[in-house]
Amino acid sequence: MTHSWDCRTVDTYPTQGELTDVVYNVHWRLTGIEGEHSATVIGTQNLTVENIQPEGFITFESLTHEQVVAWVEEAMGEERVDELKASVSAQVAALITPTSVTKQIADPQPAE
Repeated sequence: MTHSWDCRTVDTYPTQGELTDVVYNVHWRLTGIEGEHSATVIGTQNLTVENIQPEGFITFESLTHEQVVAWVEEAMGEERVDELKASVSAQVAALITPTSVTKQIADPQPAE
């Protein structure tokens, strides 16, 4: 099972003190893929930005997807990340080996 994050859509504060384009919320999508089957969960994650200092601040232009993924995972915590990955994995497993299938009964042949 391969899990991948898409954390490219973010909400920013145009200015916060002397800083600009401060990312405070991330719209994320976690996808699990196995073979031709995939499942996705989506959500948002708030980031703590109240005490950001100019030293070490990453400008929006320099921000990478990998950095935003790391922020999201850190803000969520390891347990929540593991829960989300397990949920996606279970959804994919259910697609591969369904425990229930919905079927429709065919119309009876008309009487002659």
